Amino acid sequence: MSAPIWRIRKKRTRLWLMDATRTTPTMADVAARAGVSHQTVSRVLNNQAAVSAATRAKVRAAIEDLGYRRNLAARTLATGNSGIIGVLVSSTNLSGPSGSLLAIEQNARSKGFWVSMASLQGRGSQEVADVISHFIDQGVDGLIAVAQTESALEATLRGAGDLPTVLVTSGAVDEGHSTLDIDQAGGARMAMTLLKGLGHTQIAHLAGPSYDLHAAARLGAWRESLLEGDPGVCFEGDWSSNSGYLAMMTLLAQGNPPSAVFVANDQMAFGALRALHEAGLRIPQDISVIGFDDIDGSDCSFPPLTTIRQNHDALGEVAIELLVEAINGLPARSVKIPAELITRSSTGSPGR
Repeated sequence: MSAPIWRIRKKRTRLWLMDATRTTPTMADVAARAGVSHQTVSRVLNNQAAVSAATRAKVRAAIEDLGYRRNLAARTLATGNSGIIGVLVSSTNLSGPSGSLLAIEQNARSKGFWVSMASLQGRGSQEVADVISHFIDQGVDGLIAVAQTESALEATLRGAGDLPTVLVTSGAVDEGHSTLDIDQAGGARMAMTLLKGLGHTQIAHLAGPSYDLHAAARLGAWRESLLEGDPGVCFEGDWSSNSGYLAMMTLLAQGNPPSAVFVANDQMAFGALRALHEAGLRIPQDISVIGFDDIDGSDCSFPPLTTIRQNHDALGEVAIELLVEAINGLPARSVKIPAELITRSSTGSPGR
């Protein structure tokens, strides 16, 4: 038998010897090094609470010393769970879906899950089916779908089958699936209540794209909130700053502009503010502007933008909570997370 080959590995300030002929360290090796049971190591790896801080530290140190890595296939065979969830988002280019994705991922790890993520490049149902099929092949424990279009929502419902699924959407879903979303219509009504309370009687809307469920919810709430006699002028954009600029320029070209504009998101509102500045109009003295999202930079626009804040941290926490319930076979339920009004300098009384 040949002599073992010894290599020196350096990490931080410690040196130790590792027998290069040894097999990959196992959970039993970790348990022996830490002086605990196999079950205790499993609890630490699964981030369960029933382990003292001192014991947890010993197990983590043993894992680090041995270079232990979990065998996902072995875990799945032993427990029936992979510890992975699939997250499907319509797009990561927009603040809403990207904020939801980040919050979901962070809350998933706090509950012992890892995230496999896919974003849709288009709006085709086959792409959704392919993504869900890939997740199922990975053996994910469940699926969270951030579905902002009807096509993505319908394709998710068809493709998910019996997979525990949570839908982050403003679309209509049957009672067999858990759903949640930030209250889009409630946020839009909050914006309209502020503007009407300031004395505005004619409030235009720069809407998001018609295929987007969030845009549709905000548009519907705006329409329902219009005062009698308000013609309800509306122009559609595509969520971008440039589309907001063009929509506001089109609105101003009509002549006799309203005293206030509710813009479907902050990016479009930034473009609208530029158009108003170029037209020589004062904000909010001549026209008040309110956005939606409270994205980074909305407090630094000129003037600082009044907007509706979406609580993505709460959404991520509730999404994981609902998915764990679905995995455990509990009844489906729906949750609406309230939006929050953030008042800044872009809104005021007419002619102030």
